[in-house]
Amino acid sequence: MTRRTHAYAVVLAAGAALLASAACSSPYESDSSSSTAAGRRTVRPVEGCGANAWTDPKGLSPNRTPARCLPATPPPQPLSEPRELTIATGTLSAEYVAPLQVALDKGEFKKEGLDVELKVLPTPDALPLLAKGDIDALWAAPEAAVMNGVKGGFDIKWVAGNFSPDPKSKSGLWARLKEGESASRVAMAGRRLGTMIGKGSVIAYPMEKALEQHGGGLAEIQYQQLGSADVLTALQNGGVDSAWLLDPVWRKVDGKQGYAFLGGQPQGEPLGGMLYGRALLQDDVDAGVALLRAYIRTVNTYFASDYKQDASFVTYLAKLLKSEESILRSTPPLRMDWEIRSGTTTRLQSAYAAQGVAEGTPLPESQTVNRTLYEEAVGHTP
Repeated sequence: MTRRTHAYAVVLAAGAALLASAACSSPYESDSSSSTAAGRRTVRPVEGCGANAWTDPKGLSPNRTPARCLPATPPPQPLSEPRELTIATGTLSAEYVAPLQVALDKGEFKKEGLDVELKVLPTPDALPLLAKGDIDALWAAPEAAVMNGVKGGFDIKWVAGNFSPDPKSKSGLWARLKEGESASRVAMAGRRLGTMIGKGSVIAYPMEKALEQHGGGLAEIQYQQLGSADVLTALQNGGVDSAWLLDPVWRKVDGKQGYAFLGGQPQGEPLGGMLYGRALLQDDVDAGVALLRAYIRTVNTYFASDYKQDASFVTYLAKLLKSEESILRSTPPLRMDWEIRSGTTTRLQSAYAAQGVAEGTPLPESQTVNRTLYEEAVGHTP
């Protein structure tokens, strides 16, 4: 536990009063409709979550303010019976996993009656387990493998977002400049791109936008899949002409002659987050809502704004993520955001098709996204 500022402690104390009042009665004890499938449930106002707890999904402004409730809200609503849940994630050390790590460490899942395990699994391995119910949720992204799995019969939906980049972030597509080129004019067609994921990653969407501005396209570049430690090295020694560099790796070339940042993830638009299978979408929606409620409360309490201005919290976070504190401080904070924008999966599938990794007809959003669980968690009725 870290020592927060006095002002912050006062806010948490106020939030604790909300938690105490909420704990006196649980809707799961008396509401016979509470176990019905998502989308057919009673949604009640939630203390601490007002008009700012929801934003119109159609809003795509880069300056969009993410939805927020008060700190320590939405209040816990403990399940009538405890549940054990497993969430698969590709890593436990990346900053975008921090809300889950903090929720686990601070007992936010426990407050909902959830015994949560975070299990490291790559998305291709986790997908069939999620579809079968062997794991309950996946912290990842609606990548091509996910879309193709849904087309193949997997009952999986994207139910909550994770983050969008800070305007100062330069995580994204970088290129080595050739003679006569500048950051505003880079000929990308035919270049070799170094990436950890290869084709079928959600970065295809923002990369497509960047390439269009530089005379290239997703089908006109060559992909070279590399280990996380090799992407930067390959770019620096000329093994690849361009690379998708993540936080904080891009700082190694930022401002250096011969390198140009061409674009990154769209601001204000999360491209990943929580994926649910049938277990939490249909069989145990109470637990599905409770899990998102704990996640959302963690964001509101610890990641509502620039969490890196709190030195003690950054120290705590570095220890929790097992990362170097100096590295964590060297990049702008992520804008944690549990909401999903309209049309994101449509744009992603278009990029996957351009890469040649999409199978069959594109899926409508009704088959890829379910916003009703996080809307219920904050008490919003569309």
